[in-house]
Amino acid sequence: MAAKDGDGWAQCDRGHRHWGVHGASGLLAVHHDTAGTPHVLMQKRSMWSHHGGTWGLPGGALDSHEDAVSGALREAREEAALNGEGLRVQGVYVDDHGGWSFQTVIAEASGLLEAAPANDESTDLRWLTPDEILARNLHPGFAETWPEISRVLAPVLVILDTANIVGARAEHGWWKDRAGAAAKLISEVGALGAGGVRALPGGPAALTRWFPRFAMVVEGAARDVASVSGVSVISGVSVVAAPGSGDDAIVRAVREAAPWEHVLVVTADRGLRGRVTELGAEVTGPRWLLSQL
Repeated sequence: MAAKDGDGWAQCDRGHRHWGVHGASGLLAVHHDTAGTPHVLMQKRSMWSHHGGTWGLPGGALDSHEDAVSGALREAREEAALNGEGLRVQGVYVDDHGGWSFQTVIAEASGLLEAAPANDESTDLRWLTPDEILARNLHPGFAETWPEISRVLAPVLVILDTANIVGARAEHGWWKDRAGAAAKLISEVGALGAGGVRALPGGPAALTRWFPRFAMVVEGAARDVASVSGVSVISGVSVVAAPGSGDDAIVRAVREAAPWEHVLVVTADRGLRGRVTELGAEVTGPRWLLSQL
């Protein structure tokens, strides 16, 4: 397992040659401006490279020991001088050609991060809107997948009705230690946030792995698991202590989400489901979350 042991040509089942013995991955960094318009960091490939002169994503061959995310972040560092700061992975799209695949790692950028060609593989790097992307001479692989990938650029926020989910789990004695039951769920969701979820109910099926932001609302006796300030982050999961009604806190979290975010509320409470769907959120029951753990 040596560095660059993925360099080399491979042939897919379609009869095409691709760079990357173990497949390849690339980083699609996206930032939404205040109007909700996405801006994607695009790379113009050097003329000497495969499909030189076209626009695509910073990316390249995966080493044998790398997963798609680590490989894409490494390539972004080597080609665009991005060190990973200000980026949060949202999901992974797999373009499977049979025997070879390119995995696009979509990452939310905190702003229009400064990027510049860091080696001779690219001649330009620019943040482009979807309209500007379509006006460019695109790498054929990127051009083929862009129509589907462009549909899933929005970050996903999953808001959890913690008390409802713990109750639906119905573990013996949970009602005697609500804070302990909530803490257990928070730990499990933290692991899920790190590993990603397989599918989102009601959402596009384009991604093979989703990495949403999780916000867990706790109330009553379970509020002790949150910080004294009311909000904390445990393993990448935001824990919100409701000062009063948990339902009201969930509705408030939906209202405070960015207009371009895809919001999913996990609850079986019919009244709450009606309140959040009126605000444009999707809903699903606890069974979906519990099946992912």
